[in-house]
Amino acid sequence: MSRKLARKVFGLADQVAERLGRPAVFMEVCGTHTVSISRMGLRSLLAGRLELRSGPGCPVCVTDHQEIDMMVNLARLPGVTVGTFGDLVRVPGSQSSLERERAGGADVRVFYSPLDAVAFAEANPQKEIVFLGIGFETTIPIVALSLAQARARGVKNFSIFSAHKLVPPAVRALLSDPELKLDGLILPGHVSAVTGRRAFDFIAQEYGLPAVISGFEPLDIMIALHELLSQLLCGEARVVNKYTRVVREEGNPYARDRIAACFAVVDVSWRGLGVIPQSGLLLRETLRDFDARFKLNIELFPPRHPSGCACGEVLRGKLLPLDCRLFGNVCTPVHPVGPCIVSSEGACAAYYRFERSLLIGGGN
Repeated sequence: MSRKLARKVFGLADQVAERLGRPAVFMEVCGTHTVSISRMGLRSLLAGRLELRSGPGCPVCVTDHQEIDMMVNLARLPGVTVGTFGDLVRVPGSQSSLERERAGGADVRVFYSPLDAVAFAEANPQKEIVFLGIGFETTIPIVALSLAQARARGVKNFSIFSAHKLVPPAVRALLSDPELKLDGLILPGHVSAVTGRRAFDFIAQEYGLPAVISGFEPLDIMIALHELLSQLLCGEARVVNKYTRVVREEGNPYARDRIAACFAVVDVSWRGLGVIPQSGLLLRETLRDFDARFKLNIELFPPRHPSGCACGEVLRGKLLPLDCRLFGNVCTPVHPVGPCIVSSEGACAAYYRFERSLLIGGGN
């Protein structure tokens, strides 16, 4: 990290704090940003000058409680192999988790790519392979590609349980919350590589806030903070792309076309945020032969939310992980109560790994 740039950021943060009468509050929307900020100790370095809040940038964390229960029930079906990304295995549902079901004999397998799940299904035609599709715009295209591949190869024992979610509608929902007071946003670089910068123009146009698309290295994040603080001082509100080595203005039209060919945009529920209009994806009717929601009989029960878990408030930026009374004692990565401490991109996991020393000072 450039010391000269760091000094500039600290100086700008002091000027903005003096003008506002308080430290500016920025939210990083991406879980990878949250981990990077915690790892580099930036929150403590900027304490008293600038406040950084984590948002709903972890796809595992925002997966709705009922969806987790449905995934667990899928694993209980005879003859079904559930394929998933690794972070999802240990997320607790109302009564169990995929990890517990696997320990009890269920066939739950971690695949690094849904394309590997298609290959596994092709090699094991006697099994029904269900891949759990979670993630934002970054991972959805590869799931769409796996569907196209399964269809082309005639792999009929492969299906998707889609719990995919879209980032721009969630950002809009956050900014529409009158209780959440933000001065700017650090936007996700990998998501923006698909959506393009223009997908976030509404932040400046409708809410009058500056926003920066950023990479994930310490220098990237400091450049983003410098841009946000400079805009605040000048009274500007623009959405700026500072990750030009990856993100283009128009994003990736090919990836978006692949997504649109397989998925329809629907209203879905996010953990902690409730139902957000046009924020999720379900398979199109033409692909129902590959849709686990229609292909298999998944039992539905009213979800039972864990008492005292503040994951929802953390995902909305209302609380820091350190504010949760369960954090670090009742709820740990080994014995998780909520998903935010399980996923490698979860805010609670990042704080637990890199920022628990703040507890010595009594939290934030």
